[in-house]
Amino acid sequence: MPTFDAPRPPGATGALVLADGTVLWGKGIGAAGSNVGEVVFTTGMTGYQETLTDPSFAGQVITFTFPHVGNVGTNTEDLETTTAAARGLILRADITDPANWRSAKHLDSWLKSNNIVGLCGIDTRALTRRIRTKGAPNGVIVNAPDGEFDLPGLWAKAAGWPGLEGMDLALDVTCAQSYSWDETEWRLRGGYGRQDKPRFHVVAIDFGAKRNILRCLAETGCKVTVLPAEATAEQVLALNPDGVFLSNGPGDPAATGKYAVPMIQGVIKSGKPLFGICLGHQMLGLALGAKTFKMDTGHRGANHPVKDLETGKVEITSQNHGFVVDEKSLPAGVKVTHRSLFDGSVEGIALEGKPVFSVQYHPEASPGPQDAHYLFERFVGLMEKRG
Repeated sequence: MPTFDAPRPPGATGALVLADGTVLWGKGIGAAGSNVGEVVFTTGMTGYQETLTDPSFAGQVITFTFPHVGNVGTNTEDLETTTAAARGLILRADITDPANWRSAKHLDSWLKSNNIVGLCGIDTRALTRRIRTKGAPNGVIVNAPDGEFDLPGLWAKAAGWPGLEGMDLALDVTCAQSYSWDETEWRLRGGYGRQDKPRFHVVAIDFGAKRNILRCLAETGCKVTVLPAEATAEQVLALNPDGVFLSNGPGDPAATGKYAVPMIQGVIKSGKPLFGICLGHQMLGLALGAKTFKMDTGHRGANHPVKDLETGKVEITSQNHGFVVDEKSLPAGVKVTHRSLFDGSVEGIALEGKPVFSVQYHPEASPGPQDAHYLFERFVGLMEKRG
């Protein structure tokens, strides 16, 4: 056990205690208490509220590398799910006061109401470098307004947490029952719209689906029926969809794939067009016979360059994943369609001769650039072609 001999700095009301015994002191923000998770970083410059409510961040403490977090406040529209999944956030500077006409609540108040523990005053550059060189550590984030810290107990909690590898978190964030979705994308004048003249019916499997992905499907002319993560191929096909969508989500795809892969294989066998994003992409790879593995650092942010190998174009993408499809394990008939220009990892696959494809990144771009919105149109095109 570490000795924890160094004294607590005066005025410190928050800390990050890592599994190796490292203690980073700061100021506690948000909800009082502590949470354990994998400590990661994101490079996105906008959309902190969407990031904090992205179900793919379940089990993780998010380090923001951009300083102006809080400047647009929070509102009831920029939520990716009802309940925030992130276990905490880490900032360099204190929360910026809101200065935006859409702001309804200060970020600190919103964090408290969503029971999210936060920490500021941390050297986020140093923490990010540590993650980049040593991998994402397990840690406990704590906000203790009274200044009392049980460091040995916090360290034991961090050291004893098993980590995300082998962990199925989709069941923690999926919907409890099926529902219909017809809300379309937000517009400056009018807010969110409704899809009242759908051309196609899409069944979306919710492994931790972001609302803006569902909105993009509705925007492109789809009536969407959302099913829980454990839906079977028989339940999916009984709805007679024109296409099937596999959503993003948290955790280890191999763990979630134990029940999802048979469903995906059944859908592929049916000949229905199939489109997967993020965790859905990884589990499509598993269903096709490939393997996945955990990355040291992962990809999280809104400025990741990806090359479309079919067109030669480079897209700037929004990403949030810690696992990846192992290219060496891809079987014959499965081609790589997109590749990361950061590390060469697989960012998209397609099944030759079948209307089946997926991407690792987030084409709905919430937050992030909209270079990849065309993928929703590609999915619709496959449904049109099939008739």
